[in-house]
Amino acid sequence: MNLCCKNLPEGWVLHDTIDLKANKKAFWLVNGLSLLVFGLFILIGWFIVNPIDAINETAGDIFVPVFVLLGGLVVYVVVHELTHGVFLSAFTKMKPKFGFVGWAAYCGNEGYCDKPRYAVVALAPLVFWGIVFGMLNVFFHEGIWFWIIWFLQAMNVGGSSGDLYVSCKLVKYPQEILVQDIGTRMQVYCRAAEKIAETDGGEGV
Repeated sequence: MNLCCKNLPEGWVLHDTIDLKANKKAFWLVNGLSLLVFGLFILIGWFIVNPIDAINETAGDIFVPVFVLLGGLVVYVVVHELTHGVFLSAFTKMKPKFGFVGWAAYCGNEGYCDKPRYAVVALAPLVFWGIVFGMLNVFFHEGIWFWIIWFLQAMNVGGSSGDLYVSCKLVKYPQEILVQDIGTRMQVYCRAAEKIAETDGGEGV
């Protein structure tokens, strides 16, 4: 049943809060994972197309590819959040809000998404743009342009570490939850009866 809604239904209580800005341990975990994944992608790319050879093949005309890469990174940050926003808006029927919190861009609104649909919201940019960049690398599979697209793919996967972290957290939550993602913080709600059972029943619930 679709429980995405604009207002929290009666009988639902706060189950957990995900706030990477306040939770320093999670913050460094996510950012460490991001750097690790990014570095791994660069290493893999090195074995596919040697970047030194790719740069040498440009015969010194490196400025256009660099300009395209820098512009692509800016555009990617925007479309990444827009992709979150498209699905969040479609599910909650509420306009998304966008912004920056110093270290990251964000998208959110005041609506509530159920577990399956919030998983879609969280992972949509990683999957969609991963496919797009993967298809582009099929056509641009050598030289400096391979590296332009591969670098954007590395940013896509590494930059989605926060989304992957949240998705892993979702797996551990009860099946029936509602997630309110205001962009900088996520509030996870469950039915009051489930919360009581979790508190009183231990692992047998």
